[in-house]
Amino acid sequence: MATQRYSVTPHPIETLLTWVKSGEIAIPEIQRPFVWDATKVRNLLDSLYQGYPVGYLIAWRNPSVRLKDGSTSSGKRILIDGQQRVTALMAALLGQEVLTKDYETVRIRIAFHPVEERFEVSNPAIRKDSAWIPDLSAVFSPDASLTELTDDYSERNPDADRKKVSRILERVRKIINNHVGIIELAEDLDIETVTEIFIRVNSAGASLSQADFAMSKIAANDTYGGNMLRKAIDYFCHLAVAPEFLSRIEKGDKAFASSEFLPKMRWLKDVNDDLYDPSYTDMLRVAFTSEFRRGKLQDLVALLSGRNFETKQYEEAVAEEAFARLKTGVLNFMNKTHFDRLTMILRSAGFITSNLIRSQNAINFAYILYLRGRAEGMPAADIERLVRRWYVMSLLRGRYSGSPETAFDFDIRQIEARGLLTYSDAVIDAELPESFWTTLLPQEMETSSASSPYFLVYQAAQAKLGDLGFLSRDITVRDLLLNRSDVHHVYPRNHLKNQGLTRGRYNQIANFVLAQSEINIAIGDKAPAVYFAELAEQCNGGPKKYGGITEMEELRANLAMSCVPDTMLDGDIPDFGDFLEMRRHLMATRIKTYFEGL
Repeated sequence: MATQRYSVTPHPIETLLTWVKSGEIAIPEIQRPFVWDATKVRNLLDSLYQGYPVGYLIAWRNPSVRLKDGSTSSGKRILIDGQQRVTALMAALLGQEVLTKDYETVRIRIAFHPVEERFEVSNPAIRKDSAWIPDLSAVFSPDASLTELTDDYSERNPDADRKKVSRILERVRKIINNHVGIIELAEDLDIETVTEIFIRVNSAGASLSQADFAMSKIAANDTYGGNMLRKAIDYFCHLAVAPEFLSRIEKGDKAFASSEFLPKMRWLKDVNDDLYDPSYTDMLRVAFTSEFRRGKLQDLVALLSGRNFETKQYEEAVAEEAFARLKTGVLNFMNKTHFDRLTMILRSAGFITSNLIRSQNAINFAYILYLRGRAEGMPAADIERLVRRWYVMSLLRGRYSGSPETAFDFDIRQIEARGLLTYSDAVIDAELPESFWTTLLPQEMETSSASSPYFLVYQAAQAKLGDLGFLSRDITVRDLLLNRSDVHHVYPRNHLKNQGLTRGRYNQIANFVLAQSEINIAIGDKAPAVYFAELAEQCNGGPKKYGGITEMEELRANLAMSCVPDTMLDGDIPDFGDFLEMRRHLMATRIKTYFEGL
């Protein structure tokens, strides 16, 4: 029979909150943004008040590690399931602020109606209504007196039954005596088993990721500056999104403000660029993979725990080295020169706005390649060419869209074994042979998703190649992208709808061009046969209806840039299906021309 690898112990909520405050349980206060909405917090408190079960928490005490003097040390508990519930309790009962997924620090106030025994999310109407206690944390304040609370409520509500109110408030206060079961995983479990348990218990709901697990592990370490490193990762990601967050760090976290990290990220205060806004998952992936030459974050958790992959033992020296290397990786990530160069390289490949960015993992690996190239002393021009080509290849082939960790791990190990340039050139040649451009890419472009990587790369290609907007004499695609361009249907939408075509058909990306809104409006719902005839007339001295091009040669060149067959000017208007087929091949050829110039 299998040995049970865990123990289940009920603990009062009060004890649990004390552990969190004292650091006995590692639940970093801003490690993972709080994703519950306030009604979920209300429901949790109501369940506790009614005596309903609220689920188990799962904790794992750091594995015992061998210290330098030969003795063993056991670390803190790491909460691997239940962070949202514990955070909700700390917010509602202790009045602590939480960080939302939008990086805003907020107080979640839950109100209580003693007469109706009802919990509600506090709002302005409730705050004005004397029948409510607008913020439950007042009831749980350490210096709150039950008598004073009852007196205060009775004064404001003379019709309320004083004894009943007192009894109910006492019952509310006893919420913290309710027991929650803590499943404690055996500390001798190896990291792979704990990771497997972690993945299984988090397979539903607002699941934690391997990055969350790693962040908990980092935060739990005081010996090698883990908690400060965790803050560095978090704060950098906050500042990238909200530069005004800097003053809050400086005022609210003096210890961090005086650390070596804040000066390294202070440059973000002047940045309004949203091309690459990394999350802590992105930052961990890049720092870990570039520095450790591994791609799976469960390996990072193992190394930070002191796991020696050779001996299968846990050793303090391994943990110490892992924290030092991770810190190096994090500092490299947040280095202004490195970060600026990465975004500059992306821009130089035509990805000039965040609207053209969809795959964070493709950018993450591009950054890893950049950092590896720097570390190897590659010439800057070679690094730029390598990163541009690899990034576009990975978008076109969806290299990091399925199982990014597996792909990261495979690629970084191959780079180590075969060399950066040798491996990247070999992969690009294998992934993008001639048949990709002539057959596979046109097939893949049969989609109606405007956010498809193929359409995003096509737009970047037009920006990079200096193409003009559809029917524009002077306005470039780059100008249009930077100023919120219109995506125009060559065969107008209503024209096709009137023929009974569905959205998935008329919104094919091969029917899209980037055009000035005034040109788009002028074309309206006209059939292509009508407006292309008027365009031809415009170049033969006729009225200027669409843009400023009046020379036929110039107009044909413009259509070529937008991958629209210029034979349409001669009255040869293909059936819509044939047009899509022709245009996909022209777009694929345009992207190939662009790629070869990277």
